[in-house]
Amino acid sequence: MENNKGYILNKKGAWLLKVVIAIDSFKGSLSSMEAGNAVKEGILKVCDAEVIVKPLADGGEGTVDALLSGMGGKRITIDVSGPLGDNVACSYGILRDGRTAVMEMAQAAGIKLIPRKMLNPLYTSTYGVGQMIRDAIERGCRDFIIGIGGSSTNDGGIGMLQALGFRFLDSEGVPVGPEGRDLERIAGLDMEGVMPELDECSFRVACDVNNPLYGLNGAAYIYGPQKGATPEIVKMLDRGLRVYSDTVKKITGKDTARIPGTGAAGGMGYAFLTFLNARLESGIEIILKETKLEEDIKDADFVITGEGRLDFQTAMGKAPTGVAALAKKHGKRVIAFAGGITEDAGKCNEEGIDAFFGILRLPMTVEEAMKYETARANLVSAAEQVFRLIKAVTVNHPPQCLTG
Repeated sequence: MENNKGYILNKKGAWLLKVVIAIDSFKGSLSSMEAGNAVKEGILKVCDAEVIVKPLADGGEGTVDALLSGMGGKRITIDVSGPLGDNVACSYGILRDGRTAVMEMAQAAGIKLIPRKMLNPLYTSTYGVGQMIRDAIERGCRDFIIGIGGSSTNDGGIGMLQALGFRFLDSEGVPVGPEGRDLERIAGLDMEGVMPELDECSFRVACDVNNPLYGLNGAAYIYGPQKGATPEIVKMLDRGLRVYSDTVKKITGKDTARIPGTGAAGGMGYAFLTFLNARLESGIEIILKETKLEEDIKDADFVITGEGRLDFQTAMGKAPTGVAALAKKHGKRVIAFAGGITEDAGKCNEEGIDAFFGILRLPMTVEEAMKYETARANLVSAAEQVFRLIKAVTVNHPPQCLTG
């Protein structure tokens, strides 16, 4: 019902709002759902609101955790071949429908799995990623959401493809290895042993870069150095990616190496697009679609987002501004919370975040601020105080103050 001023009330005459929360993780402190539920707790201290908490991630680290905790499902842990060929334990998620697998490439081929002094993309492989996919297929999964950030590899995805049954051959018809150094030797392709189930599978790949496979703006030149490649190694890898794609083009007729995103994750974008008929999509857009956030936003009064650190980069397409853009599509007010805010974070206001708030209440060290209990208490308190202000403004002034 409504009172004589037009405010929305519940049956007991209490102030009522609908608030939708989709907040990214505060890395090292709170998961996406933990942060969202902390904000919810703060809001409910103030008003009898309908509060919906949705998971949020951008396709990178934390995507599996966000979707599993927010949408339900189970975590699978298996041993696979790591980027250097040694066994590593990695995990992925299977959502409640039993056919959708959510994976992070970095679990099996991530740069964090290798000591810095051993980084060299000539000798790293994505084979373990293929093993993850194979395992999920054998468990009945046919739909895949895969984040490909944080890789240590530049193998063009041949390691992953070999684990799925593809064989790349040298000029003598001998299978080549699964590492970056093997790309230059590729002269043939044998697909007889490819898993037939792949024809039934769909792949949505979180890819937020536009690099082609090779060339000065390609995988090796742009990302090789941060993976341990010297200038000489960069040239070798780039040459190998060109040989690889030329061979594939000659045999299959597929000419995809210049498509934006094929250079992502050392050429994994190319492998997914060319061999697995994947769609390369913005990571945040995949998550927003998968969680059906827009349906809840349509009739919300406020949308809450945020992340551990709000800065200029947040405004460049990261998860919070993805939420803000969706909210603005429906004319909603957007509030963001963050553990830390930089001087250039004002750019976020230009990207749809109406107001943002840091959550710290007292001076403290970064280590103290990032403790779970501290971060959670600060987030609850910040949300409570912001909504106390909203309530005061709403109750004492015409409702146009929220819609004008």
